[in-house]
Amino acid sequence: MAANRVARVTEIIAASPKSFEDAIQSGFKRASKTLRGITGLRVIEQRVAVENNKVTEYRVRMEVIFLLES
Repeated sequence: MAANRVARVTEIIAASPKSFEDAIQSGFKRASKTLRGITGLRVIEQRVAVENNKVTEYRVRMEVIFLLES
């Protein structure tokens, strides 16, 4: 029988000048430096910053799901 597990969700925002994928990877890399037991990410929102009619930054708002230690 598997042990009960309890997870927590925290929200982060990450940005990249390259792509949404790069913003997600950057956010995950940074979150994994301080959060242990990450089991998933959920992208809640994607936005872009525009200057002079050009996309200058890709932004993602994500939930990071991680297990609480016993």
